Amino acid sequence: MNTFENVAVAKEANIYFEGKVTSRTILFKNGEKKTLGIMLPGEYEFSTGNKEVMEITAGNLHVKLPGSENWETYVSGTVFEVPANSSFKLIVKETTDYCCSYIEE
Repeated sequence: MNTFENVAVAKEANIYFEGKVTSRTILFKNGEKKTLGIMLPGEYEFSTGNKEVMEITAGNLHVKLPGSENWETYVSGTVFEVPANSSFKLIVKETTDYCCSYIEE
């Protein structure tokens, strides 16, 4: 989906790592929540509350998911999932645009 209709957008940005990662929260009428964001090149680690589904819409990054010893590469058009209540590591190789969906289980 390239556009979202009939949504609310939080005015305040989510800002991490001294502004190197930013996003905006999108709220849907059915209670669904997503964030649209941009990550600048760097190394980051994030923790999850809910399960997260990360869709990469532009860019190039390496991801180390919980329980894995391997780094996997994700580029525009690819998706990865992160379990709830876990953490994952990223090495962002170039400015990367993403859409994150939060899944309550």
